[in-house]
Amino acid sequence: MVRASSDTPMVLIQPEHGIAALKLADLWAYRELLYFLAWRDVKIRYKQSILGPAWAIVQPVCTMVVFSIFFGKLGKIPSDGVPYPIFAYVALLPWQLFSQSLNLSSQSVVGGAGLITKVYFPRLIIPLSSVLASLVDFVIAFGILLILMFYYGIVPTWGVLLLPGFILMAIFAALGVGVWLAVINVKYRDVRYALPFFTQFWLFVSPVAYPSSMVPAKWQWLYGLNPMAGVIEGFRWALLGTRPPLVTIYIAVILVAVLFVGGIYYFRSAEKMFADVI
Repeated sequence: MVRASSDTPMVLIQPEHGIAALKLADLWAYRELLYFLAWRDVKIRYKQSILGPAWAIVQPVCTMVVFSIFFGKLGKIPSDGVPYPIFAYVALLPWQLFSQSLNLSSQSVVGGAGLITKVYFPRLIIPLSSVLASLVDFVIAFGILLILMFYYGIVPTWGVLLLPGFILMAIFAALGVGVWLAVINVKYRDVRYALPFFTQFWLFVSPVAYPSSMVPAKWQWLYGLNPMAGVIEGFRWALLGTRPPLVTIYIAVILVAVLFVGGIYYFRSAEKMFADVI
């Protein structure tokens, strides 16, 4: 039996608890891999595509036109005193960011099976890179919003300073739900079939085509349990100056934080089985 000398350093390995268990510092250590995977996702999305990045504009613009015709003109849905096309488009921006990030992050672990089974890296980088790639589409589509605001003569209020916070809320909400679904998708591949229906249902219970003011005041707290309701109304308030339902926004902040932290913890606790199950 060989004994270690008194000069040999000893390292005591203990399980981590609390915020340290998330190992967020690992993400910074592997930041170059994060950038590479995000850029790869962007290039793959538009590879051999006729319109290329223009698809980021086509989807929200076409949806805005459809909503303006059927909900704005025919349905006479109120738009809080602003032109309905820009009312709908401002809501479609965070919704597209959320839905696209949710879809990509939920499928990311299974899609990255080849990488996960070969080398070690923080597995959280895979869904996170998918969300970062979705930001590219958001930035492109945001340019059309600036044109619409100029056309309608809308000048944002000081609330626009809080817009980055609402963007982060949309990202954190998508990542929080997305990593939960990513873990479930590793075990049960039904997620990819159920997700389109789930996302479509979520769209219509969110104030994209209509304002939250249509919901009776006594039910606003219940409606606020949809975190995207607060995010979307926050966008409208920051950019269009509409009257925000403060209760909905406050509840959304709390729910997004719970979803994000809970999702990350769940993902970290389950990532050790990815290589075996995939």
